[in-house]
Amino acid sequence: MNAAISTPDTPSTRFILKLSCPDQAGIVHAVTGLLLEQGGNILTSAQHGDADHHRFFMRIEFECAQPRTAGSLREVFAPLAQRLQMDWELVDTGRKTRVLLLVSKLGHCLNDLLFRVRTGHLAIEIPAIVSNHRDFYQLAASHDIPFHHFPLLQSTEEQKQAQERKIRELIEEQRIDLVVLARYMQILSPQMCEFLEGRAINIHHSFLPSFKGARPYHQAHERGVKLIGATAHYVTSDLDEGPIIEQDVARIDHSMTPDQLVAIGRDTECVTLARAIQWHAEHRVLLNGHRTVVFR
Repeated sequence: MNAAISTPDTPSTRFILKLSCPDQAGIVHAVTGLLLEQGGNILTSAQHGDADHHRFFMRIEFECAQPRTAGSLREVFAPLAQRLQMDWELVDTGRKTRVLLLVSKLGHCLNDLLFRVRTGHLAIEIPAIVSNHRDFYQLAASHDIPFHHFPLLQSTEEQKQAQERKIRELIEEQRIDLVVLARYMQILSPQMCEFLEGRAINIHHSFLPSFKGARPYHQAHERGVKLIGATAHYVTSDLDEGPIIEQDVARIDHSMTPDQLVAIGRDTECVTLARAIQWHAEHRVLLNGHRTVVFR
């Protein structure tokens, strides 16, 4: 089972259950039957069977006739989950995902996410923004979000460890559910990646592994590419190779300059990242080894 979120557990009537387990007969019957016994009425249900790995995935949104706490429902569901060897999570739909944004000197994804939250198009909470530069403290202030400047002046191993300790303390202090690398141009340590497993999302252009390093759009322009895109994925210690949540592309042609490619690419990054965060926040993403199952 995924660890329960350590926040006040208030009664509610609508919940989301997502799970994966070894595939076998009777899973749907067992799960829906238990929910029925608890007075649950299923609103939406999606499922997928991975024949290659013999694994079953399911997401159910349901409501109860009487208010219940998510904790009480978890207690009831736990024995079945243990019997069927489930990885699972049960959450109250009324609780917004608390997101920490990490950013460096490129602010397009940060600005886009803040706008989506302010206009109600992305139902998350952003308790804090962290950066290794000061560039966006005024932007954060304009949205009444605390801005934390954790610099990396020399990027020594000792300094990186100290900086990551500050980030971890902030994550625990603010009860953060998800960390988003909104063009955060620092490589997280293996220890940090392990700490954030399944709850950190990164965004980058989709030229990898062909055009690594600086100025990838200029490299792509030199090669005459016809498609550019973006990839949002979970963070792992394998740099830029974590389980992919969402990708998108835009068609380009020979008439476009490198700067135009950069502009198109940044727009694509914004949309792709926002979708990945939304699907994670709506508990639509389930890990399947190095892949994901996304119930849109």
